[in-house]
Amino acid sequence: MPSERDPTSVETETTSPGEDAEWAARRDDLSKRLAEQRRRLPENREPANRSQGMRGAAQGLKVASEFVAGILVGAAIGYFIDQLAGTSPFGLIVFLLLGFAAGVLNVIRGISGTGSPGDPGPL
Repeated sequence: MPSERDPTSVETETTSPGEDAEWAARRDDLSKRLAEQRRRLPENREPANRSQGMRGAAQGLKVASEFVAGILVGAAIGYFIDQLAGTSPFGLIVFLLLGFAAGVLNVIRGISGTGSPGDPGPL
């Protein structure tokens, strides 16, 4: 029957003096390279600007809400046209697609940063 080992005991590997010297040389080389990198870093680094991340999140929420609003407004217009004209579901489908197209156009304008909603853009 094999003997059971204590899981809390730590077995140490036996290494030769050559391997210890090799590890010591590698450790010294790494220490030198780390010290060199630390010298290259500027002493007075400014902390990361956290407001940039919040601006990006705000821009993303704005673009997403404009996209969803375009789809919802298109669907609502289509629904009301269907109710008035009795053409259910054709007005809803057409205006839903138009709302989707308007939402995509708003997303493209918002991401590219060119033009305003009233500006047709470059021709």
